[in-house]
Amino acid sequence: MAKQFSSIQESHRDFILKQHIFFNASAAAEGRVNVSPRDVASLRVLDEQTVIYLDLTGSGNETAAHLRLNGRLTLMFCAFEGAPLVLRLYGTGCIIPRGTAEYRHLLASEFANTEPPGARQMVMLKVDLVQTSCGYGVPLFDYAGERDTLRRWAENKSRSGLEEYWCAKNTHSIDGFPTGLLEMTAPE
Repeated sequence: MAKQFSSIQESHRDFILKQHIFFNASAAAEGRVNVSPRDVASLRVLDEQTVIYLDLTGSGNETAAHLRLNGRLTLMFCAFEGAPLVLRLYGTGCIIPRGTAEYRHLLASEFANTEPPGARQMVMLKVDLVQTSCGYGVPLFDYAGERDTLRRWAENKSRSGLEEYWCAKNTHSIDGFPTGLLEMTAPE
């Protein structure tokens, strides 16, 4: 049932962009495996080997810590409506620090120069394997809409408030690995 591809095909791109949610998974050699939900609206398929997503401030920053250690990253997309399908993108990820020239270029070219409240970095995945599988076990769900809680939370923090939060919650993984967030973020 599973099929493997060396790059993102047009049909894969179309499927990815029709979803509302995806999951990213990362892990260090030791410690906990991290799996986090993400909004597909933050994701862009740059070409058949590269995707990026705008990473918003969250309760942790596990992906950044894991990418610093080994770069392993998997993104998973599931069809919750329509024909069943699971699509995974495997590869090597890296963090694009907020405020850097590359970040500003991608923000302008891919996100119409619009940075959502609480943006802390971008995650780039260089894809080396695409795998599709049946998705027969994925339940059907009706999409009800986006939550605005994270956006409102970030809007209520000043820039210094976000930076204080990053210092308190986003500089190390739950296993104690450094995320590099504050040392990577370029000054405004």
